[in-house]
Amino acid sequence: MLDAVVVGAGPNGLTAAVELARRGFSVALFEAQPTVGGGARTEELTLPGFRHDPCSAAHPLGINSPAFRALPLDRYGLQWLHADLPMAHPFPDGTAAVLSRSVAETAASFGPRDAGAYRRLVGPFLPHWDTLARDFMSLPLTALPRDPVTLARFGLAGLPPSTWLMRRFHDERFKALFSGLVAHVMAPLGGLATGAIGLVFALAAHARGWPVARGGSQAISDALAAYLTDLGGAVHTDYEVKRLDDLPPARAYVFDTSPAALARIAGFGGYYDSYRYGPSVFKIDYALDGPVPWTAPEARVAGTVQIGASKAEIETALRAASREGRAPETPFLITVQPSVADPTRAPEGKHVFWAYGHVPNGWQGDLTDAIERQLERFAPGFRDRVLARATAGPAEMAARNANYVGGDIACGAASGLQLLLRPRLSLFPYRTPHPAVFICSSATPPGPGVHGMSGHNAAKAVWRRLRQT
Repeated sequence: MLDAVVVGAGPNGLTAAVELARRGFSVALFEAQPTVGGGARTEELTLPGFRHDPCSAAHPLGINSPAFRALPLDRYGLQWLHADLPMAHPFPDGTAAVLSRSVAETAASFGPRDAGAYRRLVGPFLPHWDTLARDFMSLPLTALPRDPVTLARFGLAGLPPSTWLMRRFHDERFKALFSGLVAHVMAPLGGLATGAIGLVFALAAHARGWPVARGGSQAISDALAAYLTDLGGAVHTDYEVKRLDDLPPARAYVFDTSPAALARIAGFGGYYDSYRYGPSVFKIDYALDGPVPWTAPEARVAGTVQIGASKAEIETALRAASREGRAPETPFLITVQPSVADPTRAPEGKHVFWAYGHVPNGWQGDLTDAIERQLERFAPGFRDRVLARATAGPAEMAARNANYVGGDIACGAASGLQLLLRPRLSLFPYRTPHPAVFICSSATPPGPGVHGMSGHNAAKAVWRRLRQT
């Protein structure tokens, strides 16, 4: 009998398996797809030689993850590469606000009226970032806070809606950039704790940047899988699990799946019926004949580029996708240009690039024209650079990754109390009705992102049970 079986080889499932194997437990991992990776994969989606990340590409939470930083992933090929700027947010007039490693450079890009307010916002937290990140991403009840004072201060700033935090600022430049940061988790700007989302992304950029993985996001997953194998764990791919009886006997079962899939496999009935799934994305991967011709110079050297002319425009796009059940006419775009930092992603002189806009869960339309109109607005001549494109709406996103129910790449709506307490209102979110079954996907705290902390936290709950039994 194995000590633990893990189902799902996304970053959280891989991390959970590694954490258990590191502590001497026998572990086997089962993945339905032909390769490990989940939301951290790399494929040639368009033309030969162009290596695309079908989902996550830039990794501010990955490089800052307490779980990843404690593992020797560099020995297994993981190398972080940085563009000159972590993120740029251009405006129609050809200027841009930026998120730089330097607080001073970032503050200056917001204009003189808001520069001081920004320095005062991030100043108390940045010197304590590593401890704060560990405390913030380990909640709830997986570890006692190491710095409860800073964590409480962060809570006071971040728990209110982001719209409250933005009242400290006067000009549109900061408000647009910060709204874009919140929109990375597809949360309405007025929701609970959305201020914390924006703050975490900003602090992560100042601390260690928003890098890409050399060769593609698959390098993160492959490094975790190789380390797991060296620890004695077994990895089985092309193995779809439909019920618990499909798995070998074990003392614990850990699921990196959606709550809906776990309920179906484990026979939990309607236990997770109250769990809500959020909006989806329409994503396009591009093979380009040259760099994106951004009007703003800052965007040309940034790894990530947010596209939204104003806070109001971003808010309107989010509202359309999350509340009104329609695709926005002017979508807010998150774009990543990995080959700016990593030339190995494309043939010499060519580039890979991706962009996505938010759409309702399960939406069946085509957002290509709206996305490219928005790109042309900030990068005139963009369409002339396109060699090939691969589009993926909600159905295609769900087909690539079963955790993306209805195309929701966050594995659950990041709004209301569900942003903090997921997948149910519980102080023990990794437990399930069965004492030997646990959940470790992005549907559990701290939520979406390639950081492995949901798997790390769930593994703690598992090994405590294993030691007790």
